[in-house]
Amino acid sequence: MILKNKHRTFFTSLICLVSIFLVGHVKAAQKYYYEIKIYHLKTQAQEDRLDQYLQNAYLPALHRLGVKNVGVFKPVAGDTLGKRVYVFIPFRTWDQLENADQKVIADQQYLTNGEDYINAAYNDEAYTRLETIVLRAFPKMMAPEVPNLTANKTDRVYELRSYESPTEKFNLNKVHMFNDGNEVALFKRLGFNAVFYAEVIAGSHMPNLMYMTTFNNKADRDKHWDTFSNDPEWKTLVAKPEYQHNVSKADIIFLHPTAYSDF
Repeated sequence: MILKNKHRTFFTSLICLVSIFLVGHVKAAQKYYYEIKIYHLKTQAQEDRLDQYLQNAYLPALHRLGVKNVGVFKPVAGDTLGKRVYVFIPFRTWDQLENADQKVIADQQYLTNGEDYINAAYNDEAYTRLETIVLRAFPKMMAPEVPNLTANKTDRVYELRSYESPTEKFNLNKVHMFNDGNEVALFKRLGFNAVFYAEVIAGSHMPNLMYMTTFNNKADRDKHWDTFSNDPEWKTLVAKPEYQHNVSKADIIFLHPTAYSDF
């Protein structure tokens, strides 16, 4: 009887351990949701105030909520689209995204450190407009990754791409091309150091998908894309009849991370 009880205890413990492992595995496999905030600015004073707010108030508040690896990026020199700051926020769940703002605004340390930005006067605003994009991670890359780069942050190039499609059906087709067509795996094989791949579920240029790849510098970026364009697997994939005409417009934005960015 004692031996049987020991066996029973052993198997019960084993089942519990397996259950904990499986639950943890399922949680780890959940798709992330991303928010990209784009601050449109006019003046250097606005940019300085926003940097102060993001570095000392907003990012620390997100970190206290358990939101890791928040990216802050600015267009590289020579960009002609005006002053902008891009903030990439990865959320583990939809609930975390939905409730983040309410939790941040209840953080007293955030309110203190961000007072200059939060209480800006109506005629001394910290930005011109704020654009928000909400995205859902692709099945073939369900969580963001911090790129494995060796160059200094000032030299790095982060390439943000948006692929718009003529219709929702064509957009689904392009998403399928990235996942089941193995385009994500191709980028990974060629060392593009992707931060994320995702479909846009709320934004101003729908239907579209977005992704971000990273490089040590512009020359490194050009070399990677040249290799990609000449890769036999890509040539075969892009020539398939089922994947024709699924992109009607591609926006390519070159960014560099700020000194305080987590990426």
